[in-house]
Amino acid sequence: MGTIIVFIVFFIGLFTIVKGGDLFVDSAIWIAKKTGVSSMIIGATIVSIATTLPEFFVSTVASNEGHPDMALGNAIGSTICNTAFVIGLCSCIKPIKIKKGFFNVKGFMMISYLIIFYIFARDGIVIFKEGVVLLLLLLFFIITNILEFKVGDENTEKVKKEPINSKKDIILNIIKFILGAWFIVIGAHMLVDSGIKIAKIFEIPQQVVSLTLLAVGTSLPELVTSVIAIIKNEENISVGNIIGANILNLTIVLGSSALVSDNGLFISDQTLYLDIPIALLVMTIFVFSGGIKKEIDRKSGLLLLTIYIIYLIILF
Repeated sequence: MGTIIVFIVFFIGLFTIVKGGDLFVDSAIWIAKKTGVSSMIIGATIVSIATTLPEFFVSTVASNEGHPDMALGNAIGSTICNTAFVIGLCSCIKPIKIKKGFFNVKGFMMISYLIIFYIFARDGIVIFKEGVVLLLLLLFFIITNILEFKVGDENTEKVKKEPINSKKDIILNIIKFILGAWFIVIGAHMLVDSGIKIAKIFEIPQQVVSLTLLAVGTSLPELVTSVIAIIKNEENISVGNIIGANILNLTIVLGSSALVSDNGLFISDQTLYLDIPIALLVMTIFVFSGGIKKEIDRKSGLLLLTIYIIYLIILF
């Protein structure tokens, strides 16, 4: 009976965090539309920040509560899930056309950030100072997006700036913003607590639980947002969302987790020799396919999905 309750709490937490992310995304997109920015920038900043909140709160809560392996597994696992599963699935549904010149820059940045994290992790721990560096890397990404918006070349499309209808509209979206963030925080605590109990019940390492259940659970906002964007022919939002979410996982999520942990983030051999190499492999396929072919076709999507399935089999 206790096991059933643990799973019920896990799925309630998952529903709460997804619903919170949904409300947050709605309010974030509303803000973006009222300011008028390109769809790629919306995806890489506003939407990716909103959809990465679950990973951020789950990892920082886990790290603060003395479970750095879960914090690390959730962030790296979500990065792998975003690239291999979400992009793989979306490109199988419909080939993703790459329209932006900045894709190569941001794709290279994403891979570089993973390599930098690997360099920090080689000695088995990511300390406070290295966490600060990861957070500073986020500033460079933000500056890149600002520059992209200011360049305003023929490749930079802007969405039409919409007028603010009423004060009621403003209040409603502020409520959505606050309520969404609160749901995400509550759901994060429920996911971490129940995830730890699930690991104990089935005698599975916490890192495996965080790389699978937690990672897939907290990546649901990216999955839903990206699939809807693909269906609506907004490929730039989908691609920008994933690249932005991955960069945020590698910078603010892992950086903050290192800062709030008393002894830093301890890195296991599995992370160094399996998780990070898999993340690098799927990122490379994603970026090179988009950069060279100018699209993520179904063959690349199937390859990414196959790698993800093999990775899950290895974990278990």
